[in-house]
Amino acid sequence: MRAVENALGIEIPLNAVIIRNLIEAALYMQDHTVHFYHLHALDWVDIVSALQADPKATADLAQSISDWPNSSADHFAGVQQKLKAFVEAGQLGPFNNAYWGHPAYKLPPEANLMAVAHYLEALDWQREIIRIHAILGGKNPHLQTYLVGGMAVALDPNSPAAINAERIALLQSLFKKAKDFVEKVYIPDLLAVASFYKEWAGLGEGLGNFLAYGDFPLGVGDPGLKPELLFLPRGLILNRDLSTVHPVEHTKVAEYVTHSWYEYSGGNGKSLHPWDGETKPNYTGPQPPYQFLETDSKYSWLKSPRYDDHAVEVGPLARMLVAYASPNAPSHARVKELVDMVLGKLGVGPEALFSTLGRTAARGIETLLIAEASQQWLEDLKANIARGDLRTHNGERWEPSSWPDTAKGFGWTEAPRGALGHWVTIENGHIKHYQCVVPSTWNAGPRDGNGQPGAYEAALVGTPVADPEKPLEILRTVHSFDPCMACAAHIVDATGQEITRIQVR
Repeated sequence: MRAVENALGIEIPLNAVIIRNLIEAALYMQDHTVHFYHLHALDWVDIVSALQADPKATADLAQSISDWPNSSADHFAGVQQKLKAFVEAGQLGPFNNAYWGHPAYKLPPEANLMAVAHYLEALDWQREIIRIHAILGGKNPHLQTYLVGGMAVALDPNSPAAINAERIALLQSLFKKAKDFVEKVYIPDLLAVASFYKEWAGLGEGLGNFLAYGDFPLGVGDPGLKPELLFLPRGLILNRDLSTVHPVEHTKVAEYVTHSWYEYSGGNGKSLHPWDGETKPNYTGPQPPYQFLETDSKYSWLKSPRYDDHAVEVGPLARMLVAYASPNAPSHARVKELVDMVLGKLGVGPEALFSTLGRTAARGIETLLIAEASQQWLEDLKANIARGDLRTHNGERWEPSSWPDTAKGFGWTEAPRGALGHWVTIENGHIKHYQCVVPSTWNAGPRDGNGQPGAYEAALVGTPVADPEKPLEILRTVHSFDPCMACAAHIVDATGQEITRIQVR
């Protein structure tokens, strides 16, 4: 949406800005919490060890770190019985694939049982919270209400089919429920688990360069051109230097395919800006029977994005570092307060931010920050409706007949996993050229034409591995980025043909 709006000079109404922020806030809260409990926690939590826990001691532990109501001995005993039934049946269900008993696990049985209980609670919680997307977006995933020029969401206090007082009240209860869980379960669990793994404050950094496009506009205007509007600020940090946040320009983004299974018309050693980008598959990897990858040549279906030829990390850590180092940003004071609180409770210094532990902590800090901010954004929407401002769409430039013959645009957002950019060229009312550079491509891409590794590769250097056959330590760092390889790769079949094409009429 933002790329096309940027190309055509379309400004969306304030209500549409707020609704997009609320939808994105719900996504952040759900995505980050699900990642922590269901995709990353089991790198640190030994599920089977929970069978040896004392439910009363577990309750004492839980009550010492939070006043969350589900913290009784009976509750934890019930969870333990469920887990025992899984094990005795010979099936661990969702806990089946892991390295239980690995020597790198450090949590005591009671902490493991507490984490298992909250893993299960988070499953029910996220199912409720994502109802926000059903109300404001029609469904989840793949929301249906985004339109160029705003949102297809009706605001009318007198209509049962629109966002009215009743639905606002439901949204308020859902956002409050989200904040309560993040504040009273996610953050205390994060601190409790991290306290046993402080050595990871010195592992898994990698590049030391961090990029954030910024997001959550607080006013009307093109967020790509007006970074001063953004709640989460835009910026680039190089070489760990938090004293300087460099400005960011979309013209300095480019992608290499030197070590990717693609080819560029002018040669694979150069990089291309997305407006000039090409996606031409050229698979040169192993053939059946498959062998190890030859990393000196091409070895990935991901391209290698670079900012001004710098390899950078994107994601929650990058966003929190940029906000922490940007004193004029709306979120700076609260980010600094939360970061300093976490560092203080763990008893580690600022250098801990640049690590696997720092990356995991930043995700939790950001979740709480957004959970708090979303309460105010919903109040802002209520206030607009009360003043009679019901506009959610700007249709003045809707007709292609009013568009220029050729237009170029870019749109930036911050997906939960990091900086997401779209670049589009429109010619005679149709999309002529389109490229996107997504978060996991920034982080997981292979080495570029200058031999610089991406964030994953750099972060794994020096990681100690207790058992090469069970590389739990490798998973800890890779999972701390929250990978989404399905987002990052262009998909073709074995013969290089497109799998599907979508035609817009």
